[in-house]
Amino acid sequence: MKRAILRTHPTSNVLTDQSIDQLNFHLYDSTVRFGLIALFLGCLSQRLCISAGTPSLTAEEIIRKSVEANEQDWQAAREYSYSETTRDLHGSKTKRVILLFGSPYERLLKVNGKILSPKDEEREERNFAAAVARRRSESRKEREDRIASYIKDRQGDHLMMAQLTSAFSFRLLGEKRLSGRSVYTLRASRRSGYQPPNMDSRVLLGMEGDLFIDKSSFQWVRVFAKVISPVSIGGFMASVQPGTYFELEKMPVRNDIWLPKHFRVQSQSKILMLFAHKTDEEDVFFDYTLTPSPYR
Repeated sequence: MKRAILRTHPTSNVLTDQSIDQLNFHLYDSTVRFGLIALFLGCLSQRLCISAGTPSLTAEEIIRKSVEANEQDWQAAREYSYSETTRDLHGSKTKRVILLFGSPYERLLKVNGKILSPKDEEREERNFAAAVARRRSESRKEREDRIASYIKDRQGDHLMMAQLTSAFSFRLLGEKRLSGRSVYTLRASRRSGYQPPNMDSRVLLGMEGDLFIDKSSFQWVRVFAKVISPVSIGGFMASVQPGTYFELEKMPVRNDIWLPKHFRVQSQSKILMLFAHKTDEEDVFFDYTLTPSPYR
C-alpha cells in the first residue's frame, strides 16, 4: 500500500539496459495497485439480502462468487501484456508492458502524448533486444531468482485478503446501472476492534469505500475507497491523511476475465509528521493481449 500511496515516478524518459531488471519492482504497477484496492473490498462479513424482485442471496454466496471471479482474474493477469498511459504532475508516459520470460519488461512508447523520435525508438528497440537476449541466456538460478522477485511482490499484496474479513463490515445499499451493467452497490466500513498484523495492513484502519459488483458475472465494475482518518504507516516516519482516495474500474478482456481499465489515486500524506506530500496519478490500461509464446 505504501508503494501505491507514496510512490513517485522517475523523471527520466529513457529505459536503460541497466534498469531493465529493476522494472520488476514496479512490475505490473497496475496489477499491484489493482490488487490492493480489489482485495480491500474482497470479503463481506455479514449476511446481505438482494433487493425485492430477485432471489435473496446471502453474503457468503455473493462473496464466494465474486472472490472466485477475481481470483481467476488475478491468476490470468500473468498471461497478458498490455499498454498503459500514466499521467501525473510531471506529464504522461505511455508504455507497453510485456511479460518477458516470466516477469514484465516495460518499453516506452510515448512521452506527453508524442511518439518517440527515430533515435529514441531505435534505443528502445536495442534495449528490448538486449533484454530478450540476456533473459534467454540466464542460468536456471538467475531466471528463478528474477521471477521469484516478481512473484513475491504479487503474493505480498494477495495476502492482504486474509485481513479483509477482519478489517471491514459491508452492507448492501441497493442496485443500479453502471457502465451499461446492472450492479450491486455495497458500502464497506471499518470494523471496530480490528488489529492489523503488519505495517502494510495498518492503512485499512482509516479506510472506507463503495464496491459495485456486476450482477451477472460477480466481477468488480468499479471500486472507490478513501481514507477518512489519519493512519501512521511507519511509526513517526509517515502518515496517510484524509483526502487520499483510490478509484478503480475493470473491463472484460476475454469472456470471463476482467482486468484493470482505469485507476486513479490522489494521496495526502505527511513525512516525519511535518512535511506535507501530495500525489495525483491516473492510469489508463488498454490493448490487452495474450503474451506471445516465444516470450513465455
